[in-house]
Amino acid sequence: MTARTPAQATVQVDEPTLRVTRFDFPPGSETGWHRHGAAYVVVPLQGGTLTVEDAQGSRGYPIETGRSYARPAGVEHNIANDTDAAISFVEIEMLDRQG
Repeated sequence: MTARTPAQATVQVDEPTLRVTRFDFPPGSETGWHRHGAAYVVVPLQGGTLTVEDAQGSRGYPIETGRSYARPAGVEHNIANDTDAAISFVEIEMLDRQG
């Protein structure tokens, strides 16, 4: 397998109770392995099929433009774009930081 490049993460809002980050995945890019310390919502801007790599293995995960989904804190995974098309989403993390 060809080495992947990092996806582009752009923090748009960073407040004590929430963080909003846009992720742009050109073909062949990935987030790298990470663990979510907070619950979060994903809002797909440009849908497609992402590759999810986690403790259960690797699988395709289709996301649909404009169709949001939520995940709990503690999720640990790598997200990659192994397709030929760009994919992007906004991630909204519900933080519990003191301001």
